[in-house]
Amino acid sequence: MQQTTNAILMVRPIAFRMNEQTAVNNYYQEELDGVMPETVQIKAQREFDAYVEKLKGIGVHVIVIQDREEPDTPDSIFPNNWISFHENGNVGLYPMFAENRRHERREDILVELEKQGFVIENVIDYTAAEDEEVFLEGTGSIALDRVNRKAYCALSPRADEELFIEFCEDFEYTPIVFTANQTVDGERKAIYHTNVMMCLAETFAVICLECIDDKKERKNVKKHLKEDGKELIIITEEQVTSFAGNMLQVKGTNDELFLIMSAAAYKSLTESQIKAIEKHCKILSSSLETIETCGGGSARCMMAEVFLPKK
Repeated sequence: MQQTTNAILMVRPIAFRMNEQTAVNNYYQEELDGVMPETVQIKAQREFDAYVEKLKGIGVHVIVIQDREEPDTPDSIFPNNWISFHENGNVGLYPMFAENRRHERREDILVELEKQGFVIENVIDYTAAEDEEVFLEGTGSIALDRVNRKAYCALSPRADEELFIEFCEDFEYTPIVFTANQTVDGERKAIYHTNVMMCLAETFAVICLECIDDKKERKNVKKHLKEDGKELIIITEEQVTSFAGNMLQVKGTNDELFLIMSAAAYKSLTESQIKAIEKHCKILSSSLETIETCGGGSARCMMAEVFLPKK
């Protein structure tokens, strides 16, 4: 089993904007005052293209899929929420909170991956849960320790506990459940996705422990990470708002490891945090300002890791 991959699926946006349907519980989204929608889209596309070039520059195999004009999918740039790919050839399809995000699921993407030599054995489809208003948004909701077969999930309106347990049974992971909060207008509210406040790499984890208000839950998460030999790099809740938890470790040329993050996330890190990460791998950052502001997601959300076997 591997924790990191060299193959990444990304979707190039065609009509990116702030999605009003996700803004109800994603407190990171904002409108860009006085900026025309066309300008937002052009800026997002520029950020996307520059990011892809940087990934390719370090030897990551990036599979870029073009978004479609119809139906309306303002958040298509974040494919990791609707699909996950696994080493045994399994694919997970996930139920999405926002109705307009459900259109992001595309069979032709699976066909394209097969054309590129990836093997899909089995599709495990949880999307019927949408009829019951039950959601679990892929590797946004679930942080996977693929080597130690543990899955971490911060419960929220977009991450249902029962469905998460079902996922863990189907994919053979040990579930680690907790609640992660952030302060919004003086109130503690659930963080919408686990991958905003934690990132699991091969030998370390970047995590905001102060988001886990329950002491027992916090202790349990720490215990699991430490017993699996991960160095804990602790970030603050303020750094989480700069997307410092939304990172992904990938393999470049000759399996060299890189931690990928946005420029805002990198800027928010302290010198000692950067040193701690660089003991384990190199850092690559890219400016994603428009995507982060309007989309409320960052570098990790934009990458769906492809672990499928090759023919």
